[in-house]
Amino acid sequence: MAVWVILVLAACLVLPVGLTHVQGAVVEVEGSSSARATTLIARGMPAFGTEQVSLAFDSRTLTADSEPYQRAVAAAAQAATMVPGTGHIVPVPDAEGRDPHHAYLGIGITGGNDARQHLLPELRSATGKAVAATSHRQVTVALTGTTPVFTEQIKADLRDLRYAEAATVPAALLLLIVGLGSAGSALVVLMTAATSVLVTTGALAALALILDVDSLMVTVATTVGFGLGLDYALLLLLRYRTLRNDGLSPRLATARATKSAGHAVLWCAAAVAVTSAALAVTPLALARTAALVAALTAVVTAAAATTLLPAVLPRLDALLDRGRVRRRDRANSKEHWARWARRLMDRPWPHLLAALAVLLLAAAPAGTLRTGLQMNRGIIADTDAGRGLAQMEQDGLANVTLLALPHTPSAGPVDTTDLIDTLHADPRITASAALDNGRDLTIVTITDRIPADHPPAERLAAHIRSLAARSLPPGQQAFTAGPAAQLADFHQALRPALRQVTVIVLAGAFLLMLLAFRSLLLPLKAIAMNALSLAASFGLLAWTTQHTTDPIHLAIPLLAATIVFGLSLDYEVFLVHRITTHYRATGDCRTAVARGLTETAHPITLAATTMATVFAGLMLTHRDDFRQTGFLVATAVLLDATLIRMVVVPTLMRLLGHRNWWLPTPLNRLLPPPDAPPHDVPEQRAGTGYASASPSAEPTTAHNQGSHQ
Repeated sequence: MAVWVILVLAACLVLPVGLTHVQGAVVEVEGSSSARATTLIARGMPAFGTEQVSLAFDSRTLTADSEPYQRAVAAAAQAATMVPGTGHIVPVPDAEGRDPHHAYLGIGITGGNDARQHLLPELRSATGKAVAATSHRQVTVALTGTTPVFTEQIKADLRDLRYAEAATVPAALLLLIVGLGSAGSALVVLMTAATSVLVTTGALAALALILDVDSLMVTVATTVGFGLGLDYALLLLLRYRTLRNDGLSPRLATARATKSAGHAVLWCAAAVAVTSAALAVTPLALARTAALVAALTAVVTAAAATTLLPAVLPRLDALLDRGRVRRRDRANSKEHWARWARRLMDRPWPHLLAALAVLLLAAAPAGTLRTGLQMNRGIIADTDAGRGLAQMEQDGLANVTLLALPHTPSAGPVDTTDLIDTLHADPRITASAALDNGRDLTIVTITDRIPADHPPAERLAAHIRSLAARSLPPGQQAFTAGPAAQLADFHQALRPALRQVTVIVLAGAFLLMLLAFRSLLLPLKAIAMNALSLAASFGLLAWTTQHTTDPIHLAIPLLAATIVFGLSLDYEVFLVHRITTHYRATGDCRTAVARGLTETAHPITLAATTMATVFAGLMLTHRDDFRQTGFLVATAVLLDATLIRMVVVPTLMRLLGHRNWWLPTPLNRLLPPPDAPPHDVPEQRAGTGYASASPSAEPTTAHNQGSHQ
């Protein structure tokens, strides 16, 4: 208990500082052309900095060539040079169609992501004051670029997150009160989940001080943490209440609930952590951060459910029934699910085929998904960075690409004449120029009309690379930097990374399920069911976005292949763990499936509904990727907890019978022995049946664990 108090206090201290270091979308790819170009430019031409931002000038009364306007631009340039961390400052060449009231300066800024982000307020303030004083407020200036835009987005994201939490926390509390029957029990579950979220977010804020953590990861940590925290605490509390109703003392009920439900919670958390860890092997910085965040979230939430909650349950036992809203009737609730279990056991094929048909129909549009990255201009439209970005895109200065051409000192500047002539003839290009550092690097700056997050920008980036290979001297290396080039590299690296991650996730999930259930078929069935649920969720997401121009965020397929897959395994572990426990005690598959479904249906449906509500709250935000993530996870959880766990899994296990636990003898010798059945699962002879759930259960001989367990 004292450890949790210390962790909460530490989180409260680090959160205000750490959240100021959260960044925009981190789309760097190690070893890519854009990463190498950035390194070459920072080393060979440090004045260009590690990023190029722009000052966008505007005036309602003055034209850009007027003397007062020019004085204002010069004053801004002079003020910018005085800000530590700024480098080369150059005027942006005129482009055809530019508004005569507009002018631009390009500024190189140095340092890492965090340093650049903290340099912006001073740069914005210094240039703004200089322009206002010189032009008597006739000229305005806006600082824009990748970091300024993402900084404004982060502010909007955190506001959205607070708004979503304000809506989802009361909704989740209401669901818990109705599902648990009392406000006291609901508040205990909510307190446990809130504590785990606070500690997880505090740890993430601390990581943001040393790692690149973007706002999407903060959203994943809070929503996944809150959802898992509610799930795990709910499963353990329901087990505790069942044991208390059976007459056990608070301390004994806590110990047994922690041993049985807590054991399942640990397996569930392991499933999330193992599948998420697959992201750590990719060259994508965003994916590796997501792996760390998801694993951290799973560990903290499981620890809260298995250590913090058991510590407070005996002390809060008298409060669990406070604020009762309905009379709790376990017999009626169980009888409802027992009737459903009997129906599935009696007629498995019609239910199985109907559920599979619905899932396959939902999955059909999944192949039409379009991935990309959008800057969500709407949420920053009223900011300086948003106005400057819109102005530059209107004037045909939407994106800047830097072509880094290394050469030996003796070779002299690279001949770029043919390349620049060809670029000038391209209507998508508004300006291009070459310069050399006089030693070992030539840079070509290319300004184009296509916003970096629009699909044609990736095609133009590929065209520039291809053109450089054809137009430059033979053997000349060329590396491209800039927002569009970076996104193109990320997109290109995403496809093999997704395949690699999928293989690792499937292998990890299989091994974990093999250890948990000592079976070959159950892991294969779990993987197939999770894949089907995920495909159906992606299909529904594709269907909802097919009439819009919005692509699916680049990171969502990776997150879905790992984190969402792990969340789906949670309910599989909880349900099949209970079924397996009954099967080992009775040797009767039909009875075990009916009992396991009857006992876990209420916790699973309540947990899934609460989890879906938490993620659905993201659809109240303004970020497209937040809304897409919320829809995808909420849909996946609901499909998984209803059609998959309440229909497909029980009917499949009923049809497979004792073959569910088939395990070759060599593997049986290698794997650790199964746990002994809990006290609340009495052993009985095979074939005695389960009258309340399956009066017509067929006798099934208990099989040797070495071949059929």
